[in-house]
Amino acid sequence: MNNKHVAVMDLGTNTFHLLIAEGSADIFTEILHLNEGVKLGEGGINKGTIQPEAFERGIATMKRFRSYIDANTVTHIKAIGTSAIRSAANGQDFISAVKEQAHIDIELINGEQEAAYIYEGIKASGVLTNENALIMDIGGGSVEFIIGNNKQVLWKESFEIGAARLMDKFHQTDPIPVASIKEMSRYLDAKLIDLFGAALKYKPVNIIGSSGAFESFAEVIERTKGRAFDLKKIRSYEFDTDNLLDLIELLIKSNHSLRASIKGIIPVRVDMIVVASLLTIYMMQKMGIPDVSMSTYSLKEGVLAQMLG
Repeated sequence: MNNKHVAVMDLGTNTFHLLIAEGSADIFTEILHLNEGVKLGEGGINKGTIQPEAFERGIATMKRFRSYIDANTVTHIKAIGTSAIRSAANGQDFISAVKEQAHIDIELINGEQEAAYIYEGIKASGVLTNENALIMDIGGGSVEFIIGNNKQVLWKESFEIGAARLMDKFHQTDPIPVASIKEMSRYLDAKLIDLFGAALKYKPVNIIGSSGAFESFAEVIERTKGRAFDLKKIRSYEFDTDNLLDLIELLIKSNHSLRASIKGIIPVRVDMIVVASLLTIYMMQKMGIPDVSMSTYSLKEGVLAQMLG
């Protein structure tokens, strides 16, 4: 086994992730795994700019990541920028500032590349079978949908309908009003036409949620049952449909203080989990698929698999 120490950074709209690992693509050992709720899209996601405070939080986090990378004798580094940086008018300024102040080169990828990495991550978690699945990765800026199996990707597309964008558009009042839910459904109907066509063609039998909100769903369900639950120890999780639907209903009807009091929802996700819940149940109903599971692997594990492969 090689002793390549690699660092992968996934710089999302809400969260910046740092994963330092060693080993091979199939069996890697996590040395460090950090998630920082940077909220890069806060206040500006649908305006197309990174706001000054968010910009500063992002730079500070990247400098902190640099110190961890230096402390862990990392040999290969990859920092991936996604939807928020991609769609911001000052995204390049952010990339330049990070290079200057944290000495990290950010590689900006498009939605297609993002979906490809997510598929590789999901595949590495071992959750795919020879039957077609619909993978969905709900980010803050974009949502990637991939239809595939353990052999190949059959179809993939990235849509700029991430949780931060949907929240900004539809979840202005808490709890979210029924009228806003209906409006959001109509909006998704219009946005996701390509996906529905692909689903008719490839007929996925289950939905696999990639990390993010799906991890929160799993953790809340397990903790509610009084079971110990450690996301770091699992690669995948299968939902009991009734439990999932009950939780989603609770979250959709909830207000901020109720959500904040629920053990298992990280602070950065307390508000965005409402539109993520709506998007999840929308997909289950639209596709007629009650079978949902979750993979803790996502984009960064896909990048890591490639780097160690």
